Amino acid sequence: MVGEPPFYKDKSNLLYYIGNDGEIRKVESLKEWDIRKNHILQNMLLVMGPLPNRSQLPPLDMQVETTEDMGSYWRKKISFNAENNDRLPAYLLLPKNINGKRPAIVCLHQTIDIGKASPVGIGDAKNRHLAKELAERGYIVIVPDYPGFGDYKIDVYSMGYASATAKGIGNHRRCIDLLQTLEEVDKDKIGAVGHSLGGHNTLFLGAFDERIKVMVTSCGFTSMKKYYGGDLTGWSHKGYMPRIKEKYQCNPDLLPFDFTEILGTLAPRPVFINAPLHDNNFEVSGVDDCVESAKKIYAIYNAEEKLKVIHPDCGHDFPPEIREEAYRFLDKYLGWNPK
Repeated sequence: MVGEPPFYKDKSNLLYYIGNDGEIRKVESLKEWDIRKNHILQNMLLVMGPLPNRSQLPPLDMQVETTEDMGSYWRKKISFNAENNDRLPAYLLLPKNINGKRPAIVCLHQTIDIGKASPVGIGDAKNRHLAKELAERGYIVIVPDYPGFGDYKIDVYSMGYASATAKGIGNHRRCIDLLQTLEEVDKDKIGAVGHSLGGHNTLFLGAFDERIKVMVTSCGFTSMKKYYGGDLTGWSHKGYMPRIKEKYQCNPDLLPFDFTEILGTLAPRPVFINAPLHDNNFEVSGVDDCVESAKKIYAIYNAEEKLKVIHPDCGHDFPPEIREEAYRFLDKYLGWNPK
């Protein structure tokens, strides 16, 4: 694309695109949707900055630091090359007695100092032990640290990034790369799961990497206009995208993308959304706004049933019964039959 992508004033309506001549046209086919989808991704990059250059990546060089016997699976603490001079710490959960190949999951942690340790079962946030539960279900799971958390205290800005979000997407794509090198992994059956910080990072990863075949996002988003009444300050700190403040004044009317659009870019892939009724971070009616927008695109693919939203009667949480429903969703679309 030459120059910047067009600005879409109405981000709740995904059934139009702006042509090269500046004229508004209806989206009536997948080919026309691809034009709008490409504009959405380019507009996201205006805010996030460029993603890591994948044409110059070093070998992964995975190294295992520790291996713990967790009963039905091994918990390996690993590191590998995210890019030159940057090793990404992660956990790899590998079920025992694997015969043949099986699905794998990129599991992304919430905002918590210990980072990757929480999803694997360390700490008392039991409703966040997603990776542990998935490994017990038989999935191969990788759990990386997000920049600034756990063992990964890097400064993405000194590395030349415009956002931690962009660096996170690049790292999480490398997690897929690593999974696809493992002989136990079915390379065509990789999903992503996350709560809160991990919930929106799951969507960001899925938007930029179609190797992710199914997603579970818990307490991860709402429409920008309904995020704290349209005050986007929470998205603008160094852990996310500083340009939201620097270039767009924390104003959703000026921001060139919204979650209404991001959800649409994921079609027709399956997405399970946990959106509690009383989530103080991500207002529930704004989640439904995003789902209603995205449904129009899923309908073009005849895939409306693949976009599922659940509204438990709780706050910013991922209750056991909803997690179980999410795991069954993964089982269905990744073709896994847990023992």
